[in-house]
Amino acid sequence: QVQLVESGGGLVQAGVSLRLSCAASGRTFSDYTVGWFRQAPGKEREFVAAIAWSDGATYYTDSVKDRFTISRDNAKNTGYLQMNSLKPEDTAVYYCAASGALGSYTWIGIYDYWGQGTQVTVSS
Repeated sequence: QVQLVESGGGLVQAGVSLRLSCAASGRTFSDYTVGWFRQAPGKEREFVAAIAWSDGATYYTDSVKDRFTISRDNAKNTGYLQMNSLKPEDTAVYYCAASGALGSYTWIGIYDYWGQGTQVTVSS
C-alpha cells in the first residue's frame, strides 16, 4: 500500500504560481510513477502530468506544457507539481496518483493509489 497526501492548493489570481506537493508513505516511493490529475466541476478527471519511476521521463498534457513542471525527490518521498502562469481554466481539484506498472502514464487506469485531492482555484 502507498498512502498519498497532497498539499499546496489555494485561491490565487491568474498569472501567479503554485507548487503542489504529494507526500508518500508506505512502500518504496522510487518504485512508483507519480502522476497528477485534475477534476473540474462537472467534468471528468483528466491527466495533467507524470514522472516515470523507471527513467524519470516526464509527460504532460498539451494545455500545461511550458507552464507546469513535474518533479520528485525520492529521498523525501515527495512528488511536486510546479504550476506557473496559472489560468482560470486550471481551476480544479488536483489529485496525486502512484503506479507501479509500466505502460501509458497518461491513462488513469494504470494508477493504483490516489490522494484525497487539493483544491486549486484561479481567479481572473
